Formats: sequence, C-alpha cells, structure tokens
Amino acid sequence: MTRTQLRLALAFLLPLAALGILVFFLLNRGHTLMGSPVPPVEKLTITRALFRPQAIEVRVLNNGPIPATVAQVMVNDALWEFSAAPSATLPRLGQTVITIPYPWVNGEPHNIGIITATGLKFQKQVEVAALAPSPSLRAFGFFALLGTYVGVIPVLLGLLWFPFLNRLGEHWFDFFMSLTAGLLIFLGLDALKEAFEVSGRLPDLFKGVAIIAAGTAGSFLLLIAVSQKLSKRLTGRSAGFLLAYMIAIGVGLHNLGEGLAIGAAYVLGEVALGAFLVIGFTIHNTTEGLAIVAPLTQSKPPLRHFLWLGLIAGAPTILGTWIGGFTYSDPASVLFLSIGAGAIFQVVREVIRYRARGTPLLQALGTPVNFSGLLCGFLIMYVTSLFVAA
Repeated sequence: MTRTQLRLALAFLLPLAALGILVFFLLNRGHTLMGSPVPPVEKLTITRALFRPQAIEVRVLNNGPIPATVAQVMVNDALWEFSAAPSATLPRLGQTVITIPYPWVNGEPHNIGIITATGLKFQKQVEVAALAPSPSLRAFGFFALLGTYVGVIPVLLGLLWFPFLNRLGEHWFDFFMSLTAGLLIFLGLDALKEAFEVSGRLPDLFKGVAIIAAGTAGSFLLLIAVSQKLSKRLTGRSAGFLLAYMIAIGVGLHNLGEGLAIGAAYVLGEVALGAFLVIGFTIHNTTEGLAIVAPLTQSKPPLRHFLWLGLIAGAPTILGTWIGGFTYSDPASVLFLSIGAGAIFQVVREVIRYRARGTPLLQALGTPVNFSGLLCGFLIMYVTSLFVAA
C-alpha cells in the first residue's frame, strides 16, 4: 500500500473510530450524564400467533431498549402455563417462541396476553382461530391451487381479450393504452395502501416507512435501468413486446405481495377463504391480463408469448401464498408490497412514454380519448375490487 493510499484509508477510518469511542462512552456512562432516575420502559410485540393441535404458538419480539422477561401468559383473561424457547428472557431485539398448551376452539376469537416480570402487559387479539398449516405436499398443493385460482387463471383469462383489441383498429389504440395506465395506477396505489397498513403493525425499530420508500424507489429505478438498456436495441413492434413484458413483470411483483397477504390472512384466520373470495379475486385480477395485451394489439405475437406473459404475471402469486402461509413476516410483506408498487409505477411511466411520442406529459394525457381511457381504467379496477370480500 502506498503512502497516499494509507492516508486515504486513515482519513476514512478516523471518523468511524471517533464515532465508535463516543457510542462506547454513551453506552457505559450515558446514564450518569442524563441523571434520570426513571428506568427505560419494556416493549414486547407479539409478532404472530399460530394455532397448533391443542396448543397456541406465540412469537414474541423485544423491541424495547432493555432486556425483558416473560413471567406470565394469559389466554382469554385466564392465566395459563407456558414454555419458552430459547428463553423467557429476551435481550434487546431478541425473539422467543412461547408455547401454550391450550384447548382452543376453532373459529372463535382468542385474546392472548403476555405479562413481564415488571408487571407490564402486552396483548394480541386473534379474531378467528384456525389450525396453522404445517409444511407438507398437501399444504403446498393447497396454497399453489389458491395462487393459481386468484393469480394465474385470472391473468390468462384477461389475455383472451387480445383478439377483441386487435380488431378495434388504430383509432382505439390510444384509448386502451390510457385505460392500461389507469388500471396500473390503481394497482400501484392499492399496493402502497396495503404496505402502509402492514407497516402500521410493525414495531417502531423496523421503520416501516423507510422500508416502503426503499422498496418503491429501488424497484422503480432498477426497472428504469433495465428498460433503458433494452429499449436501445428495440424499435417498432419490438418496443410493444418489451412494454408487454415490462407490464407482466410489474404485475407479477404486485401479485407476489398480494399472494403473500392472502396466504398470511388464511393462516391468521383473518379472511374467510370461500367461493366468494376466489370469485372476487378472479374478477378483479382478470383486468391485469387486459393491461398486458394492450401494447400487442398492433402485432401478431406467437401463442407462446401469451403463455409466458401469463406465467410471469400470475405465477408469483403462488410463491407469495407459500411465503405468506409458511414463513410470513410483516417486514417482508411491507418490502414485497413496496417493490410491487415501485415496479407498477415504472411500468406506468413506460406506458405513457410509449404513447406520448415526445409530446409533453400533461398534453398527452389531456386529450379526450386518453383522459377518458384513464378514467375508465380507474373505474374498472374500483368496481372489480368491490367483489373482493376480504
């Protein structure tokens, strides 16, 4: 290492070393400087409650500033025996799994409470108790079937609109591209709404808003880079193919987060997975196929492209239901939903640029045809979302 390189390294490490010394001092002597006689407050969060045969499994996170010990456990206002693994004492940011041998009743609400050694109580209300699935071929098959019904099949059904769109002619093309933008904007906003709802359940230390910002901006900028690299090589009809695949990727990332939420909701007993839910998602998600095929109406793509587009957009729903059903976590859900939202917004940008042809954005959207198509896209997504009774 040369003398110049050594000086550069020392210049980089000096602030880090000074910061480390300051943090060490505050951790060991900071309480004397503050002079406060009040101890820090314990904070425990019940991140998940799973119902096993004749037992309730509760996962607990210590998101407070000091260690905390679980002294008692309550179920429906009654004290109950429990065991904790690895320990009933949780260090800061530590997690433990509490197992409560309890004869829970399927379909009924259960209130779970945890009391620390200092007497603080933390609770979680489960609206509907349901047996948590264990990883098995049958369980994987069930969630795969669920993801197929609410994700893959609806998208493939929406692709069947291609012959209709292809026969309308050039004068309808702008309308349906604007309608596509309206559909996608609704999807993106819906994903952001769900992300903020889930982030509201996160402990403060996870910084849910920061996860949303990072996931949304990260996927948006990544897809911009990918799109710019590919668009340099594509012109004419190939550009329409690229846009269709970009829409499928964006919809697929959105459906990954949607599948995760569906799988988790089933496990947590927060959704009645009956025929009406499946029918609702089928109707709602069919419009995604319409958005995908709109850029292809000026070409005659081979059949295999429709199959690939449908799988890219719909198959992530299956992966999402597996993750949500077996290994769900709120931070991961926020991240996936945010990534999906960012991808959708980037695709909207590509759709608008594809039809603007150098025209200023507001001027392109302000024409009666484009504006009415945009509003119709919003209206279609709003009406079909009313069928999703979750």
